[in-house]
Amino acid sequence: MREEILKRLQRIEREEKVKILYAVEAGSRVWGLSSENSDYDVRFIYIHPVDWYLSIDQRRDVIEYPIGDRLDISGWDLAKALQLFRKSNPSLMEWLSSPIVYLNEYSVVDRLRKLSKEYFSTKANIYHYLHMAKGNYRKYLADKQVELKKYFYVLRPLLACQWMEKYQSTPPMEFEKLLELECFNQSLSNEIQRLLARKRSGEKLAMEARIEIINDFIEEQLNYYQEYVRGIEDISPIGYDSLNQLFRTTLEEVWR
Repeated sequence: MREEILKRLQRIEREEKVKILYAVEAGSRVWGLSSENSDYDVRFIYIHPVDWYLSIDQRRDVIEYPIGDRLDISGWDLAKALQLFRKSNPSLMEWLSSPIVYLNEYSVVDRLRKLSKEYFSTKANIYHYLHMAKGNYRKYLADKQVELKKYFYVLRPLLACQWMEKYQSTPPMEFEKLLELECFNQSLSNEIQRLLARKRSGEKLAMEARIEIINDFIEEQLNYYQEYVRGIEDISPIGYDSLNQLFRTTLEEVWR
């Protein structure tokens, strides 16, 4: 599939007249929760030729392709990505830490990684993951019968919150690494490991009675982080100078 993904990316470059700077896997395959039939979620950052930016027209800064053949692929223009990086956008921070990289052709991403600690906002990122966990919990896990695989859609963002509370940095994408926080009692850990083993075996985790010990943990953590995040001090975003320079440098590197 990797070869097919690279061909698609090359086709996007030709059709859109852009250069793709960086492309990664960003879904369940990176989380370590995929099965043989899981989709591929490819995300990328691209840049247009210089003249494209010398216009007062409002131009689309996202490229999206219809989902097909188990492949979901979309990307952001570099200018958009840098604006979001300044705001410590959690999705972008995840892309930069993805362990599955399809393309990394230029220096821009390595430079962003070096800046990421400086621009990282614990408050903005915990808000993001907490909102994700809360929404998924209410949508999928509040009833007596639940779709078991949805537990991972709540546990992963909550464990990400725990990681950020402890380390003040972007959480790893891999679920197993988040489990290394060892924040569970043995009974809870056993239930999560059983669920993880079933998911990885390719079993279709359909509707079953909810797992009360996991639900209790989730509710406790949701309540805790709702209070915790309010106490984090707001920090003003850093200025644009470094990112503007990075944008100009990348234009020169790609199109010289």
